Amino acid sequence: MLSQATKDIITSTVPVLEIYGERITTRFYERLFQNEPSMLDIFNQTNQRKGQQQTALAQAVYAAALHIEHIEDILPVVKQIGHKHRGLGVTPEHYPIIGENLLGAMKEVLGDGATDEIIGAWAQAYGVIADAFIGVEQDMYAQVATQTGGWEGFRPFIVVKKVQESDVITSFYIEPEDGGTVAVYEPGQYLTLKIDIPGLAHTQRRQYSLSDEPGKPYYRISVKREDAHDGWPEGIVSTYLHHHVQVGDTLHVAAPAGDFTLDVTTHHPIVFLSGGVGMTPLLSMVHSLLTYDPQHEVTYVHAAIHGGVHAFQTEMEELAIAHPSLQYYIVYEKPHEEDKQRAHFAQAGYIDLALLDARVPRDAEFYVCGPKPFMKSMVTSLQQLNVSSDHIHYEFFGPQGSLE
Repeated sequence: MLSQATKDIITSTVPVLEIYGERITTRFYERLFQNEPSMLDIFNQTNQRKGQQQTALAQAVYAAALHIEHIEDILPVVKQIGHKHRGLGVTPEHYPIIGENLLGAMKEVLGDGATDEIIGAWAQAYGVIADAFIGVEQDMYAQVATQTGGWEGFRPFIVVKKVQESDVITSFYIEPEDGGTVAVYEPGQYLTLKIDIPGLAHTQRRQYSLSDEPGKPYYRISVKREDAHDGWPEGIVSTYLHHHVQVGDTLHVAAPAGDFTLDVTTHHPIVFLSGGVGMTPLLSMVHSLLTYDPQHEVTYVHAAIHGGVHAFQTEMEELAIAHPSLQYYIVYEKPHEEDKQRAHFAQAGYIDLALLDARVPRDAEFYVCGPKPFMKSMVTSLQQLNVSSDHIHYEFFGPQGSLE
């Protein structure tokens, strides 16, 4: 446990972290990869180039300092990040390496401000936080390894079917190479793929949502091809999967993970709000919910640029026909003329406050997934409709972030 004196020192650094947090975490990753190049096999370098990982870590460090008096308050975040770490293969041996480089980055960035007293306090605090992560993640490793169909590390799966769902999204159906069973997962969870791409020095690890309901002998992931745009290069792994991975190929996969999940036994109406490929975890949820309770009150509103990039149109339309309790609406930013003729087309433009006000029940649980600007818009609109914050659930693709 931390002494009160140590907690006081950590609390005193909160204003400094607010200013220098991202500079510290940027320098941390530079040091980490210089000193331990093997860590490049774990961390997503695209997120590094975009600054997303640095920002997410800075927010986590700031939160730890802010809540140091009651460190248990950050346990939900520890569990959320722990799922990602377990999928990526982070182990207890990594934490001393991370701590050494994080404290080193603090010293470099803060200079004379990083006194021995402050660094000593942060070393103690890091030890407590690392122990929390290690404990949570070890429990997760044990749980997935011992459950029916579970496994340790990365297991080889064979691609048994590849389906183009839209101009930019392709589904991959995969089954275990050993012919064994697969672990049941919670709707909303994801898989981690470990892929060696010819010409690249380091292994790539990426996480993709499971887009079908649990209980089948295969897994389905649905991947958006990330083309180059706005000065950013194309997605290394997504384009490789689209262009090079075919039926019969092998993918190495970690067991399902993630805490953005739906309890299908809920008695509340459910509203799903998705943008683009954000529909993949929600698709698993809606399938699972309606299988468990075919009469459950569900509203699903999906946004896409136009019909050409809208995946799973037929699948959702068939669900809506089979389940009159499912209200399904489509909003296209730039609809083609034929898009406007679709049975579930609601309006052109965006999912706005007026549409939500008219179409969704207030006493529902809301699940939101899509690009960050989309999620921010949806959460803001729901708050304006006086939806309680504890009834709003959302998922970030990539490093955990903030909608602020």
